[in-house]
Amino acid sequence: MQTPSRDPQVIELRRYLLQPGRRDDLVTLFEREFIETQEALGLQVLGIFTEPAAPDQFVWLRGFAGMAQRLHGLQAFYGGPVWQQHRDAANATMIDSDNVLLLRPIAPWPAVHEPSPDGRWHALIVPLRAPADEAQRAALRPLPGLWLDSEARENDFPRLPVRSGCWLLGLATTPLELPPALQAQQAGPIERLTLAPTHRSRMR
Repeated sequence: MQTPSRDPQVIELRRYLLQPGRRDDLVTLFEREFIETQEALGLQVLGIFTEPAAPDQFVWLRGFAGMAQRLHGLQAFYGGPVWQQHRDAANATMIDSDNVLLLRPIAPWPAVHEPSPDGRWHALIVPLRAPADEAQRAALRPLPGLWLDSEARENDFPRLPVRSGCWLLGLATTPLELPPALQAQQAGPIERLTLAPTHRSRMR
């Protein structure tokens, strides 16, 4: 599924730790109930993934036109009938759903993604000592892949927590390395994910 996105200005990277053996249950429920219902409210389901090396992980990306639209959309979805009907079934698959980064794209989000040659996406997650400045963001824009850094504005929907700190996320169809312009800013170990798109993921 590679329909055009709507140039999201705010993106969540959401990583869920699931109960053993429940990943396929959540994927099935999510793809059946939570894509069109969110997008009807202005939320953008940008990518849905599993981790082949971590069978109890579920990863997805959700986009918003801005922070005000995020607040309105989350209030509408989580207060709406579809989530109310299916939340117990979804939550029963999860151990932890709070591993979330609130990010902003460094360059415009592409309307259509080129498919991965091997059917995998690679994520590079880097904690930073301080927010990337404009010169560092400018150095990232021409590089391969999709680059995002932390959204500076506060999470105004505390019902869904996000991780504190400053972050850099790289996404590509081949493994990425931390660019030299950001190496001095690295504040801790880099996390690397290899992601397999689910059947209905726009990013494939």
